[in-house]
Amino acid sequence: MKHILKGFMACIIIFCAIVNYINPTAHAQSQDEQWEKIKERGELRVGLSADYAPYEFEHNVNGKTEYAGIDIELAKKVAKDNDLKLKIVNMQFDSLLGAIKTGKVDLIISGMTPTPERKKEVDFSNPYMTVQQKMIIKKSDADNLKTIDDFANKKIGVQKQTQQEKIAQSDIENAQIQSLTRVPEVIMSLKSGKVSGMVIEGPVAEAYLKQNKDLTFADGVKFNEGTKSTAIAAPKNAPKLMGKLNASIKEVKDKNLIEDYKDSAAEAMKKDDGNFFSKYSSFFLKGIQNTILISIVGVLLGTVFGAIIALIKLSKIRVFRWIASAYIEFLRGTPLLVQVFLVYFGTTAMLGLDISALICGMIALVINCSAYIAEIIRAGINAVDKGQTEAARSLGLTYGQTMKTVILPQAIKKILPALGNEFVTVIKESSIVSVIGVSEIMFNAQVVQGASFDPFTPLLVAAVLYFILTFTLSRVMYFFEGRMKVSD
Repeated sequence: MKHILKGFMACIIIFCAIVNYINPTAHAQSQDEQWEKIKERGELRVGLSADYAPYEFEHNVNGKTEYAGIDIELAKKVAKDNDLKLKIVNMQFDSLLGAIKTGKVDLIISGMTPTPERKKEVDFSNPYMTVQQKMIIKKSDADNLKTIDDFANKKIGVQKQTQQEKIAQSDIENAQIQSLTRVPEVIMSLKSGKVSGMVIEGPVAEAYLKQNKDLTFADGVKFNEGTKSTAIAAPKNAPKLMGKLNASIKEVKDKNLIEDYKDSAAEAMKKDDGNFFSKYSSFFLKGIQNTILISIVGVLLGTVFGAIIALIKLSKIRVFRWIASAYIEFLRGTPLLVQVFLVYFGTTAMLGLDISALICGMIALVINCSAYIAEIIRAGINAVDKGQTEAARSLGLTYGQTMKTVILPQAIKKILPALGNEFVTVIKESSIVSVIGVSEIMFNAQVVQGASFDPFTPLLVAAVLYFILTFTLSRVMYFFEGRMKVSD
């Protein structure tokens, strides 16, 4: 999955570069108008990954989920300074650059370090915060892992596509780097002994160590480039926007507001009183609602389009058969993850449409589901004895009437188990849309991981919820199968 994502992001970057090469003047002009577009919209869309306390995280306030953290406070200030409404776009960290390149977000404020590679794709503001990189380990390993030399030839956990990944590669001799998408996943690898240490930013490490008493700092570890500066990422060639950002950052530094933001983040982290389920049940309930909604839309529309595509593939017109076959083979031959990204980024970059992540996730799931259901229905139709068609046509029924009243009812009865299996698969595959920020069960479980600093319990709850949904659907499908067998 990691290689697929990187390959897809590379395709987006190459596509944008080609567009820029073909028409560089228009590209520069459109980027110069970035600030005017934001002002006209009256809304500042800030992309971040809200699983990175104390920088950004979600917490429960009076039964409602709210964003909090250092970067959230900075985003609020930038929006307030320019009389704009703030919109937080929460997604995985390694999807943020693609989002800003395709216009899904205006800025990235997510503890991002300006690196030479990133500067080729986006511009960065002046730095607003400087932190130290730390190594954390299990307390039981403290006697054996004291200096950076002790980590030579060992497995080191890092978050994917971050500065910590490069530091581990350059500073630790023969390190076996395990790069994972999210910080809670790396923490879980460390706690379970899959990695010996984890490179992480100081403030984030302190937050996790307070909640995980079995972890500690490897105080003797010093990195050559252990100091990290964080800045705001903005689209290329947007001087007016950059000027506004640097003006806000200057005021933050002059008034030392970062310390206030840290205090606000610490206070927000303390507000979530009570046990695990009382604090985070609202996140899972919201996830269940969106998962059910996405699955229902995927199943219903996928079945409708799948039936149409199946009939087209069975058509006597060769061109129609080729088109249907190409549609089915492409969708069955490419991962759903790639299709989700194609729909999410492609609708903006290529079509200029600003469609929400939820709708994009539904579209991707529908077209993916339709390809598989088309083949299921086609197989069911072919399984019906040809004599049924001949008898119906001899009675004067048209092709459409034959399909509607004779063939499809028998085909559905034969394919019901396969359809039920596909419906169950849709519920489970709906978790993939979490990569673009759709708050279904898996996405909200990841949010709870970041807010609770507990990398395991949210996953266990998510697994139970998915099981309940799929088991219930399986029972319903068995009921309908039993009803249809009565006619036998």
